[in-house]
Amino acid sequence: MDCFTPEQRSKVMSMIRGTNTKDEVRLAKALWHIGLRYRKNNKKVFGTPDLTFNPLKIAIFVDGEFFHGKDWETRKKPETNSEFWIKKIERNMQRDIEVNTYLESQNWKVLRFWSNDIKKNLGSCIMEILNMINFRKEQLSKIPPSWE
Repeated sequence: MDCFTPEQRSKVMSMIRGTNTKDEVRLAKALWHIGLRYRKNNKKVFGTPDLTFNPLKIAIFVDGEFFHGKDWETRKKPETNSEFWIKKIERNMQRDIEVNTYLESQNWKVLRFWSNDIKKNLGSCIMEILNMINFRKEQLSKIPPSWE
């Protein structure tokens, strides 16, 4: 049983952002500040990653711990409306796996960061992205130019 009326629940849920969350914006600004250019919420890429480096085929997602099920096996489950939330969060986790699998099959590299990692370890997250960018650039330099 939900502790809110349907109207209250609707208002609460409408305030939860799906894009441009504080942590996404914080990561994006930090990357922009060091000169990296990216696309935000690119709908042309499967799964609509939060950030993409299209020429390098790098997709970055910033996942909220609650909605994407961090530590799901050991985490305390929601007490109100638990059937709904468990189903929703497990579907989100399944979708994350499906998105990763598809993008990787299309030769994309997928990086996923938890929101708390952005808050607490922004520098480490940026280093992981820089390492992936350098790795992809190195991979691309080994591909011979096409003779069209």
